[in-house]
Amino acid sequence: MESNTSIINEQLIDDFINQEIQQGFPGAALVVVQHGQILKETVYGHKLKYDENETLLAEPQLLTLDTMFDLASLTKMYATNYALMQMVEQGKLNVDDPINKYLPEYCGCNPENEYRETRLVRDLLTHTAGYASSIEFYDPSKVPSDLYSLEKHRTEEIILTKVGFERSRGAGHLPVYSDIDYMLLGILVGRNSGMSIDEYVKKNIYQPLGLAHTLFNPLKQGQYHKSDFAATEVKGNTRGGSITFPHVCTHVLQGQVHDEKAYYSLNGVAGHAGLFSNLHDMAILCQIMLNNGIYGNIRFWSKHVQDLFVKPYEGDPSYGLGWRLNRNKSLKWFGLHASEDAYGHTGWTGNCSVIDPKYSLAIVLLTNKRHTPCRNGVFDGEKYETGKYGQIMTLVYEALSLDKQSHIME
Repeated sequence: MESNTSIINEQLIDDFINQEIQQGFPGAALVVVQHGQILKETVYGHKLKYDENETLLAEPQLLTLDTMFDLASLTKMYATNYALMQMVEQGKLNVDDPINKYLPEYCGCNPENEYRETRLVRDLLTHTAGYASSIEFYDPSKVPSDLYSLEKHRTEEIILTKVGFERSRGAGHLPVYSDIDYMLLGILVGRNSGMSIDEYVKKNIYQPLGLAHTLFNPLKQGQYHKSDFAATEVKGNTRGGSITFPHVCTHVLQGQVHDEKAYYSLNGVAGHAGLFSNLHDMAILCQIMLNNGIYGNIRFWSKHVQDLFVKPYEGDPSYGLGWRLNRNKSLKWFGLHASEDAYGHTGWTGNCSVIDPKYSLAIVLLTNKRHTPCRNGVFDGEKYETGKYGQIMTLVYEALSLDKQSHIME
């Protein structure tokens, strides 16, 4: 993918983010791709700013263009969804099939009259299967003993056979965003392919594209070190020291997945979280969507399959199959000017991707907004607009004069 940074008016974007960096926002990385060219690829601030005592370092580490970020829930799209879309293209998966066609042990009734056999793959993708948004498998004070697990195989067995539903399924029920849905989908990818989800996406998506900086458990691979990553929470998973549970990490997290379910209960590899990447690789991954499933001479899926995944859910048009959509303009992180065709996703650690086929445009904003002091469960980085994404997306559209184009074209 070629760079062409001369046709974007970027000063307002840079000034805005740099001002927030000066005010205390830790770090950000932004890439803007249009018509297959990188128009802007810029980093701001620091990848490591605080020690585990929330003390500012004497020599903070600056972000670089190749710095990798904990993608958090962007894992759902750029690992799990990509794997599922490829499987649908290959005829190995039908989203309207019952889940237990692919996971036979996914059966039984819990609670009464809510049978696992009735749940479809589509229900997981639209977050309408009826699961809670999250379950803290790793904390014995938060779950019954039969749901407590620090071992990947046991956790997957619990998800398949023990986790109950909080509501009925399917059409007519509003989506409730749930990590459990995508943990199940990650298990499905593994079972359907005969390899774990990290192995599947490495072999079938990332390696063919030459993406060496997109991977799970990067510190275990041997070629990367903590200094290659943007740090996340300062005091491990303790929220500023206010939370504790057995084996909780208290060091600065850098190159270690923050999501507790992924790290403690699933060995760092899960369908909902665990993926790391950088600007270069994210630009290519987004371009696949803009190319309707193709990059270079590699075809991952067809436009027909992609259209299936970005079709609005009838109960809430802000949901597709996994993807979040801008159809009803309800999600502020798309900014003011994204078209109704735009889709994308966010990640808890501070990441956002917007893909807008109307303008052949992709914007990826990676931040480490959680790498700030945390008081009463609130991270200082959350108060800044850069970490809320929408203002940056708006500025990008305006820098490209797409806000004017939208008025003309719409």
